[in-house]
Amino acid sequence: MNKKLFTYKKSGVNIDAADSFVNFISSVSSKKKGKKKFSNIGGFGSISSIPNNIKQPKIVACTDGVGTKIEIANTLNKYDTIGIDLVAMSVNDLIVQGAKPLLFLDYISINKIDLKKLKSIIKGIVNGCKQSSCELVGGETAEMPGTYEKGKFDIAGFAVGVVGTNKILSKNKIKNNDLVLAIPSSGLHSNGFSLVRYLINQKKINIKKDKFLKTELLRPTKIYVKEVLNLIDKNLINGCSNITGGGLADNIKRVIPENLVAEIDLTKINPSKIFKWLKKNNISDKEMLKTFNCGVGFCLIINPKKLSKVKKYFTNRFRPYVIGKISKGKNKVKLNGNINWI
Repeated sequence: MNKKLFTYKKSGVNIDAADSFVNFISSVSSKKKGKKKFSNIGGFGSISSIPNNIKQPKIVACTDGVGTKIEIANTLNKYDTIGIDLVAMSVNDLIVQGAKPLLFLDYISINKIDLKKLKSIIKGIVNGCKQSSCELVGGETAEMPGTYEKGKFDIAGFAVGVVGTNKILSKNKIKNNDLVLAIPSSGLHSNGFSLVRYLINQKKINIKKDKFLKTELLRPTKIYVKEVLNLIDKNLINGCSNITGGGLADNIKRVIPENLVAEIDLTKINPSKIFKWLKKNNISDKEMLKTFNCGVGFCLIINPKKLSKVKKYFTNRFRPYVIGKISKGKNKVKLNGNINWI
């Protein structure tokens, strides 16, 4: 080989490694009862059918990433859960519209193909798709030397779902005197990690040696698809909200109609240990509520008469509980009291 020749590989891009990764994705995502379910990975595009049992189907699409939680994964050299987070961040938004997730695509950009790291991420994505009952139908892996520092990467996810016109959760279904329920989060989910990392750096905390933080910071986002879709199918909820960036107030108000207000009693909220730990580190209540989910991963808005039926669809750990009600008003969300952080 002429050493003076310019090649793509010499510039930092290894197409053979990328092809090997595509073959791996196809193998791990196509196994279902011994048969191949996914046949489009590696092609130019994916073709999927719209379920024929949905009346007047509407397509719903969402996209999101996992933010700087990626840097925690890099620090701990652990990548098997952020793929679950990636799926969760999109599918938990889809179900707010009443949509059933159908398919998922991922985009991974990295300075240099690292098959061990990428395979771990993909296994998490496949796991998340399994929990969501949707198909991983394709994606893109971009090797970008010079754009990212050594070992750095980013991931994004894209989900498509479908909902029958009569099942769309529109604002007009929410009524005065409805209850607001909190479904517990599994932890931080994928929001607020820039503040978490800033705190850790300022306090010089070695998370590799801190057993609590090592576990909590990479705890995957709870996927609420199964439970919420069951409730929608049974006409048990009038509205719902995925509690992500912006916290309770900013996310709940997105689904509240004009002339109604969600009155939230903060004293009812049960924050888990990771939020209590954060609060002890000189973060104000206002900042906690604006940045983190504070233990509430998802909210349901229901008719009070359906409360007992709704609770039956959840396990103890994620069983919803009342944190507020809908009343007449103009501010859409009103936070009352304070969370008990002790």
